[in-house]
Amino acid sequence: MLPDGTTLLLCRVEDRRGISHLSAARSENGIDGWRIDPEPTLSPNPESFPEELWGIEDPRLTYVPELEKYAVVYTAYTRDGPGVALALTRDFHTFERFGVIMPPEDKDAALLPRRIGGHWALIHRPVSAPRAHMWVSYSPDLKHWGGHTLMMQARKGAWWDANKIGLSPPPIETPQGWLVIYHGVRQSCAGCLYRLGLALFDLNQPEVLLRRGSEWVFAPEEVYEQRGDVGNVVFPCGYTIGPDGDSVNIYYGAADTSIALATSSVRAMLEWLDQHNS
Repeated sequence: MLPDGTTLLLCRVEDRRGISHLSAARSENGIDGWRIDPEPTLSPNPESFPEELWGIEDPRLTYVPELEKYAVVYTAYTRDGPGVALALTRDFHTFERFGVIMPPEDKDAALLPRRIGGHWALIHRPVSAPRAHMWVSYSPDLKHWGGHTLMMQARKGAWWDANKIGLSPPPIETPQGWLVIYHGVRQSCAGCLYRLGLALFDLNQPEVLLRRGSEWVFAPEEVYEQRGDVGNVVFPCGYTIGPDGDSVNIYYGAADTSIALATSSVRAMLEWLDQHNS
């Protein structure tokens, strides 16, 4: 949400070639009356950033008070698969691009809004076939990254989040810890099924898992979530929190075809985690 109360979504748009760019959509109330930038807000630039050859997608926005800028962490689709890229902006018109900060195959990344122990922290999802887990890495300058630490593993067996998980929107900072909405991918004979779960991590050590839900909390149910370019997918990348500090609007991709809105409550999600901690 922008300082004037406008909700801004930085949406992935795939053109008819199959190459994705990012376009900003703005709404006074976060529900309707959306105004979409007439030209792409952030386009792939393979001449200067060759790792963006096949497009850019799945941005996650974090306002960073220390920098007085928004961090846009997005997926750059390289010749060798998806990598994590970073750009900073004040106004969503001009961007300072850092290029790829985590090489392929890696995605589902977001920056925490403040330093942890003097270092910036990035949550991301590298792939180690056949499984994919959530990691956190640290940097003194947003360019050089290290301290790579596994923070949550995909479960094994018949679990809804077995084998492959990833961060959905950026974590929500609460007094109890970083509240994380994450996705799990269930592979079946009919294809992949994306559902959402909840977890809580320590505020000062984000790699420390405090609670993890034993069940999924949100799944494809509506027709527009089950049928589309990629069926049975709910995939949020962003949210806004209301003036009460509790109500949440969660914006998510539905079947890789449209953008949908669900509402929730920080308090309700934390209470659910207390009751369903695995």
